[in-house]
Amino acid sequence: MQVKWIRLLYSDFSAFTRDQERLISIKALDYLEGNLLMHQGPINNWRSSFFPLSDHLRIATLITKHKILYCLELSKYYYHHQSQENVNKEIEELLEGMGNIPGFYYEKHVSYVEFLNRVRSGELWLQSQGLWEVPHPWLNLFIPKSQIMQFNSGVFRGIIFKRNITTGPVLVYPMNRSKWDDKMSASIPDEDVFYTVGFLHSTGFDKWNEFDAENKEILKFCSDNGIKVKQYLAQHSTQEEWKNHFGDNKWKVFVERKNQFDPRMILSPGQKIFNNNNLQ
Repeated sequence: MQVKWIRLLYSDFSAFTRDQERLISIKALDYLEGNLLMHQGPINNWRSSFFPLSDHLRIATLITKHKILYCLELSKYYYHHQSQENVNKEIEELLEGMGNIPGFYYEKHVSYVEFLNRVRSGELWLQSQGLWEVPHPWLNLFIPKSQIMQFNSGVFRGIIFKRNITTGPVLVYPMNRSKWDDKMSASIPDEDVFYTVGFLHSTGFDKWNEFDAENKEILKFCSDNGIKVKQYLAQHSTQEEWKNHFGDNKWKVFVERKNQFDPRMILSPGQKIFNNNNLQ
């Protein structure tokens, strides 16, 4: 199996989100992910081998002009007996009328195994630079579609630039709620489409607290502005916060499972989800 792998650049966040939402609604692709391109931090993560070296200056100039570029990454799988010409035509029709920046279209044809190993190659490079076995103060959030524009202006273009410490990928892409099973314990926003936002930081042992403070500021911004954010792999300090995280229905099911499968309260005490004296 082969993969046609594409990246498109955007300066307009509304166009970026509109195109992503359209693509997940028609279910014509096998993979879609968005991320931010910025100058922040000692490592410019966008300077990957995917973008030709001859275009790095052009991209850097655009980032300087717009402060943030939004990169849409997508792929289409196809079998060896299918011609690249047919796949190219299919993708061309699919992307017609998109709002990306003209002249900044990048593509590759790679093997399926090479595509699956794309993160592994980045891991090996970070290991070679001594940047792998370090603190990773990540923050992963689910944001309702109705509030992603507010999040962009307040967090991506606000907090992130003010602190100017971001290192590591910042992911942002939509998902359909219908793809999630209600039996899952993960808590997601109550909208048909919601966004995953991942701040995948890596830092030195002497600086992790700066990123922890940034993560807390982002969560406070969401709370102060009524953004109904849900954390993935959440950290809360009180049972009341956990109840709010799960919502009434899911919390009830979660408590029933705890009573059934861990009645002696042995598992996961460090997460402080349950109060041994008042489980209700």
